[in-house]
Amino acid sequence: MVKITEELLLEKGSPKTSKLEQITTLNLSKLGLKAQDLPVRLLSRLQSLERWDLSGNGLQELPRGLELPELRFLDLSDNQMEDVTTLDSLTGLEELKMEDNIYITVSDNYKLMVLLPKLRIYNGKDISITANNMRFTYSSNLQHRMIAVWEKSFCLPDPITPGKMSALEKEFVNTVRDQVKFGPNSISDFTKWRVEMLAKEYLRSLTEPKEENGENQEPADTKSCNVTSPVKRKQKASLDLSNIRLTPLKKSRADLPASPAELTPRKSSRFQLTPQKSQITTSASRSSPRKTAQPSSTPVKGQSELAERPRRGSREDRQDKQSIGTSKKDVKATKLQKEIGLVPKIKSYKTQQPVCLKPHHVLQCHSKQDSPDDFTTQLWACAFQPPLDHRHDGVGGSRLVATCGGDSLCLIDCETGMVMKKYKVSGEEFFSLAWSTVLMSREGGASARLCSILAAGGKRGLVKLIHPRNNIAYGEFRASRKALSVLHFNPRQGTFLFTGSYDNKITMWDIGGVDSQYNFKVNQLLALDVSSTPLHICLPPASPNTHLLAACEDGLHCYNTQLGTSTTKRSKEMEVTFPIYKEQDKDHDYRTIDGLRFVTDDIVASKSCSQGSIYLWSWSRTKAQQPDRKTREVCAVLLAELQWATTEIPYLSLNTCPGEGYIACGDDKGRLWTYHVTNLQGTFQAGKPIPPTEVLEWPNPVSRGQVDGPSINSVAVDPELCYLVALSDKNMVVVWKRVDSS
Repeated sequence: MVKITEELLLEKGSPKTSKLEQITTLNLSKLGLKAQDLPVRLLSRLQSLERWDLSGNGLQELPRGLELPELRFLDLSDNQMEDVTTLDSLTGLEELKMEDNIYITVSDNYKLMVLLPKLRIYNGKDISITANNMRFTYSSNLQHRMIAVWEKSFCLPDPITPGKMSALEKEFVNTVRDQVKFGPNSISDFTKWRVEMLAKEYLRSLTEPKEENGENQEPADTKSCNVTSPVKRKQKASLDLSNIRLTPLKKSRADLPASPAELTPRKSSRFQLTPQKSQITTSASRSSPRKTAQPSSTPVKGQSELAERPRRGSREDRQDKQSIGTSKKDVKATKLQKEIGLVPKIKSYKTQQPVCLKPHHVLQCHSKQDSPDDFTTQLWACAFQPPLDHRHDGVGGSRLVATCGGDSLCLIDCETGMVMKKYKVSGEEFFSLAWSTVLMSREGGASARLCSILAAGGKRGLVKLIHPRNNIAYGEFRASRKALSVLHFNPRQGTFLFTGSYDNKITMWDIGGVDSQYNFKVNQLLALDVSSTPLHICLPPASPNTHLLAACEDGLHCYNTQLGTSTTKRSKEMEVTFPIYKEQDKDHDYRTIDGLRFVTDDIVASKSCSQGSIYLWSWSRTKAQQPDRKTREVCAVLLAELQWATTEIPYLSLNTCPGEGYIACGDDKGRLWTYHVTNLQGTFQAGKPIPPTEVLEWPNPVSRGQVDGPSINSVAVDPELCYLVALSDKNMVVVWKRVDSS
């Protein structure tokens, strides 16, 4: 027996580290050591341990209550494990190996899926779908049966004393273990164990103060396209609107691709920066042809009609009534600006300078048939690739941005301006995309690895799943019979995908991970009833597993998305209203919320169509209110109102960079209104919008004639605010780069 000391571990295990707290990988067998000889006091100090190989140690169990917050991989193969419940404290575990443990049963496998909420890879296989079924669907069925037994035969004692509650718990647990029958007999041990756990939790919920969660939920199902609410967002022609009619989306299946689409590197039609004053000229070179799922020269029936469909609202040029100057009104607004922490771009305010962004690239990469003359394809969504390191929790720069519009999806390197990959499906029209990070299992017993995937959807109602690194569009599934308007992943549960569609539904899916052959499974978890088209979906950063905010054509709605607590079909928990609603008239519908993002864990930025400003409001203080019993409405607790453009063009979405306190929103003249928020401690004053920190003018690119400022449909900012990407309705991707303001 070798006595394992701190010095021995540091000497043999991690020669480059000077402290146990810095060790990230540990394999005792390779060191000639046994896990039984490792004192628990040393184990508790391995706070950075990510990978732990305990194979072949003859272990029967792990020390109870062992806390290793960074542990993601654990190899317990070739041991004598009997009690898997000793792993319950390893809640961050994502991959586990348990082969060659002869005492482990099928029920033990299911117990591990419930005890380890992030477990995705088990014995080299992706178990996401099965695990979530046991955690939520199966457990929910058991809970309903358990509650039925309680309501039929039990009640709380009066008075409630510890002795009476202990006796009641024992009797109730024994009863439900005997009476609740569900699932196959082969996992009856798991069923009894899970029912016992649920029964004890239920009794605690009856006697202990309840934490705030979704309540008063009403079951409901999870839009159709017409003249007043056409597909995705009402498009507008680039030139003359007078001779163009609004048409609804056609739901023909004839447009489905005959073969899977591919990802290929390519060059795009690019606008290049010149030394001239704020001008960008086009490159003389044209894009070279490339392969697609269907030849790009093949005309698609109805494609031109979709590209020429106008938006709702006037495209007339309007005089901007909100000029930024030095009038008395602006001086007062600037004073209020300072009070709440908005940083205006004026020389006299030197506590913090605004970021300096300059046009870096203008690309025309979504053209029909790669034509440089295409200025009609509208671009709708863009997002930066998230970092693969889970510990950063979304913090970290990336220069790869995904954009979608027309029948294609592009991946652009913001620094070089090169289109690294392009994904195209003839006849499709992509409206939304979303990045996520999932685990990919590998052959030969190798541990799973993290990989970035991209989901995209549009008029066909299909979600395309792409692994950009390997140039593979590895699958698709039908999320709706109508067009998809928005996609959004849960940042804490990377396989949970929300889809919003034109049949007035928001659906939550579990897409699972992928294996080395790109096999995957999809499971529907929730269906949320929406009364109109969902345009944006946001999950509160502090509670992404329990609440969802949906910006829709008819308002901003909040839903409880906690799994296993209620029916899988739900109605809204409440609706958030805004002061602008009071100004509604026959010519404007201010209830259309076309911009929504979190600025911090609590502060939300949102705007209504035609509002002319952006609201900043508190999510926690708004949620804390009691909704109206009939309408379920609550008033947003406003913190500030930011001045924005005067326009009636809808669906110009905003975006934020929470790490930098930055907000950006484009307008219908190609400008970007930016706001730098440092804190919000002031008091909201109605009717006093705060001017922007800076308005970035349209860079005036030239391509066979000057291209006037188009509508900026979407904006994306990387987490470190190195790049800002803006998408226009004239087939232009504009990349802005942060530069040294000095």
